[in-house]
Amino acid sequence: MSEVTRAEVCAVACAEAWRGDGEVLASPFGLVPSLGARLARLTFEPDLVLTDGEAALVANTPPLSAGADDMVREAPMPYRRVFDVVWSGRRHIMMMASQIDRFGNQNLSAIGDWRRPTTQLIGVRGSPGNTVNHTTSYWVPAHSRRVFAEKVDMVSGVGYDRAARFPAAARFHEVRVVVTNLAVLDFDTPDRAMRVRSVHPGVSVDEVRQATGFDLVVPEEVPHSRLPSAEELELMREVLDPEAAARGEVPG
Repeated sequence: MSEVTRAEVCAVACAEAWRGDGEVLASPFGLVPSLGARLARLTFEPDLVLTDGEAALVANTPPLSAGADDMVREAPMPYRRVFDVVWSGRRHIMMMASQIDRFGNQNLSAIGDWRRPTTQLIGVRGSPGNTVNHTTSYWVPAHSRRVFAEKVDMVSGVGYDRAARFPAAARFHEVRVVVTNLAVLDFDTPDRAMRVRSVHPGVSVDEVRQATGFDLVVPEEVPHSRLPSAEELELMREVLDPEAAARGEVPG
């Protein structure tokens, strides 16, 4: 096999986010998270539930390039039924973030003063309900100080500091990991501040620090992110993403 690409390392890191979830609805946003979710389903998490992206659950695990005719639909999943899954905590979404802070508060609504933003984005969308009601992870293709901000301009997704104020309403709240093109970050600290879980091969901890707009928690020993196994490489390259579409989502 040829040299492992950064996109493949990121896809494996995304797959690992769903490890141990069992039968939950996986909702990945982006090519790399989608590849990761499908990889997890074909290897260590066979009970993960995937949709066709519209209104049905799928029985197969199609490649990223799959069209409507490649989906084996096994049950209807209209929009109203998604909320039953959301409110019961049986979903793990991997969203993107225009900004994210040290406690996992996420912004994808607007940049600048929310009353008169300099840049209007897509709005809060479902982020508040997602982050309060079920497990959430994030995918950031380009790790930078603009994204990893000391303070987000508007809170779309709820972080640990805000969720702690309303424990009854946030009973299923969990921001599990943030996967970027440089590292894997989590919140496994006493005060739930973001820490470096691993850095991708070829990346240093200092690079991650310099690309982050706040102080990260850094353990004494920071391992490298897991490389894909031979089986995983074969699945990604020959079954799930033979066109290497996910590679284009990772800078460099």
